[in-house]
Amino acid sequence: MSHISQAPSARVTIPLLQQWKEERRRITMTTAYDAVTARIADSIVDILLVGDSVGNVCLGYDNTLPVSMPMMNYHLEAVARTRPRALLVADMPFLSFHVSPQETIRNAGGFLQRGADAVKLEGGAKRIDMIRALVQCEIPVMGHLGLTPQSVNVMGGFRVQGRTSEAALQLLEDAHRLEQAGCFALVLEGIPAELAARVTEILKIPTIGIGAGAKCSGQVLVFHDVVGLTEGHRPKFVRPYSNGFQVLQDALASWATDVREGTFPDAQESYRLPESLAEVVANWTPGERDGI
Repeated sequence: MSHISQAPSARVTIPLLQQWKEERRRITMTTAYDAVTARIADSIVDILLVGDSVGNVCLGYDNTLPVSMPMMNYHLEAVARTRPRALLVADMPFLSFHVSPQETIRNAGGFLQRGADAVKLEGGAKRIDMIRALVQCEIPVMGHLGLTPQSVNVMGGFRVQGRTSEAALQLLEDAHRLEQAGCFALVLEGIPAELAARVTEILKIPTIGIGAGAKCSGQVLVFHDVVGLTEGHRPKFVRPYSNGFQVLQDALASWATDVREGTFPDAQESYRLPESLAEVVANWTPGERDGI
């Protein structure tokens, strides 16, 4: 018998996450890009992230850079229609928070108007002004440090960050500054476990790790990685809990076989005419209704 770990039925809020940080209760977060995945995940996890990872997970791109505000709005609206009890966070995509505070506020505010509870944006000290502008407008912000996918070209690929003295100390400083700027939580991606543990120790806000060891306040993985829907190379930090790709492919293959052998649909899966009308239809010949 499968064991399903249910999240609390009460709606998850930012103050509740802060309480869990203080109580050392681990926080769970996964991605949702549509209503189906949102409904599957909502009774299980604490935070749903409409991530710009939709670009490489669902839309066929090599990275997140091509993802636009209209794309994010489309997927956010689909998830928001399910009215999740989990905290709903939307990713600010590339170039949506890089130009001016005014444009950043407009983009982030649009997310909240479409049903998001908060936004997430990548980067350290250089994003402080944008974060402060959002917080001043009552827009909750989740920060994101370490391996920030929108910086893939600068980083020279998806590489572990914080492995030098300078980089590690800069990340600690950035984490402190993001908290001071008003972030309510911080994603730590692709950094050594010891560094993530230290960030978690010095911050009062929760940390959510992905490839950052077990000492964070919580963990996030992409939905498709958890259920095994992704093919090919998997990052070191991904642990699939199902072979979803093969399960779905097997189900589709079984259906296709039944169709080709004529065993689908059967009588129970078909609609029938009333007996009197069935006889009329059976006796119809072309042209008999001409002139009517």
